[in-house]
Amino acid sequence: MVDEELSLAMCLPMHEPTQDSEEANRSEDAANDTQGQHAEGQPETASEEQETEASVVEEEQEVDPWDALQLELAKWKDQAIRNAAELDNFRKRMSREKLDAVRYGNQSLLEELLPVLDNFDMGMQAAAQEEGSMLFMGMQMVHKQIEEFLGSQNVVAIKADAGGEFDPKIHEALSQEASETVGEGNIVRVARKGYQIGERLLRPSNVIVSLGADASETPSNDE
Repeated sequence: MVDEELSLAMCLPMHEPTQDSEEANRSEDAANDTQGQHAEGQPETASEEQETEASVVEEEQEVDPWDALQLELAKWKDQAIRNAAELDNFRKRMSREKLDAVRYGNQSLLEELLPVLDNFDMGMQAAAQEEGSMLFMGMQMVHKQIEEFLGSQNVVAIKADAGGEFDPKIHEALSQEASETVGEGNIVRVARKGYQIGERLLRPSNVIVSLGADASETPSNDE
């Protein structure tokens, strides 16, 4: 019986592969092809990355350390020069401010003293009528002391003579009037003295300005 079964099995034909097995084989082949393509592309990508890294390294190696050090040194040297110039300007400015504080520290006090000096000058003019009197001589001595004090404070009277040129920087015109002896635009007389302290103006001189000799004449109309 066993021999008969073996002989029957050997006589049976072998089963042919089904359609499902063929499709599975084709899927495996496609997957293998795709993996092969990826495997082939990977070395190219890696080589590109290596080339990029190599180019970066080469660029970094092209910068000379000595040149970089020289550039850094020049940068800090320029900064040091700028700082030194700023410090020098600061010192000069502080020196000027200190000098101005000493020179013009009494400016407000002197400005308040000027009206008193004006009244004293008016008293001097009244006392001048008796030049030989003791009162006039005493006032002259006090006036001299006042002038010496003002000089010690660097205070000087502004020059404003009759017939002189009018300067709006140091003169203040109170009014204008016609004058046959003084040219137009010049000073006819001084109403109040002006003073300067150093280069600063304490008070301008109050003056009367001439309109000229023909200013009082009215043009006639014969028509």
